Amino acid sequence: MLELQPLRRTRISTDELPARDRFAMWREIYGRGIFNVEIEPIGETPFHAQVDFMLLPDVGIAAGSRSPASYKVTRELAAREPDAIVIGILRSGIASATQCGKELIDGVGSACLLFCGEPSSSSLHTEGAFITLALSRAAIASRVPNLSALAGTGIASTNPALNLMRRYVEAIGAGAEFEDAEIARAVSTHVLDLAALALGARGDAADHARLRGARAARFAVIKSDILAGLGTQSLSPDQIAARHGVSSRYVRKLFEQHGLSFSGFVLGERLARARRMLADRSFAHLTIAQVAHDCGFGDISYFNRAFRRHFGATPSDIRGQARRGI
Repeated sequence: MLELQPLRRTRISTDELPARDRFAMWREIYGRGIFNVEIEPIGETPFHAQVDFMLLPDVGIAAGSRSPASYKVTRELAAREPDAIVIGILRSGIASATQCGKELIDGVGSACLLFCGEPSSSSLHTEGAFITLALSRAAIASRVPNLSALAGTGIASTNPALNLMRRYVEAIGAGAEFEDAEIARAVSTHVLDLAALALGARGDAADHARLRGARAARFAVIKSDILAGLGTQSLSPDQIAARHGVSSRYVRKLFEQHGLSFSGFVLGERLARARRMLADRSFAHLTIAQVAHDCGFGDISYFNRAFRRHFGATPSDIRGQARRGI
């Protein structure tokens, strides 16, 4: 039986299983061994799936894709794990989920709340992708006192906290590994705070969640967005703010609270990327000017000055060292 290791990435894929026994082994490993569900394929498409797992304190994250199939939690299976809840987020495809006689999925971007101690049924009717969060019921109940009343609840794709939570999980990487247990605990806290907000936390609990989890998650998501767009010379607080539905002043304030400036962070990351490219022989076919451009620098003279000031060496020095194997 597969054992997931805390703080360590585990990837399972049907591609790694013998073709003849692929579905039977997946049903045993994933269905009965991890999620306590019975799985049945839908249609004639050969069954396939790939999932990345991460176990954090009070939080389990699964993200992946799979072919059409139904997933049923019987009353017998539900009794095995009554102390958790699941939030399933549909990233692509057509899906349905029911619990307490209610339909909980309303298209891509929406999510379902499932209580593990109760029978449920969910189906992916087409090829699709998902994020599944298994959360400690006690940890969520401390943030959402009326949790039991939310049985049979769906979460709309327009829910701001749900969208931020999805982007945060994507930013940290469902398959990432955390060597520091304190960092893992912090990430877990952020996910739980965002889940509580998505489920309608109120009062002091909501205020704490916004100040702690939501703010940290927003900063992580914004940094991830910046890193993905370093090659764009027009990258600015206004551009980032517009993409995240916040003000540019808020973006600047987030960086200031961490002892940084927006421009300083962007410059440092661009220079770091340029240095990595110059030291990587797979980019040796690019001129230094091309590397600078790919990292978002429009002025090669400014790039050379900033690079030397930051690293104490010129771009040519770094490339030369790489060629000499230093």
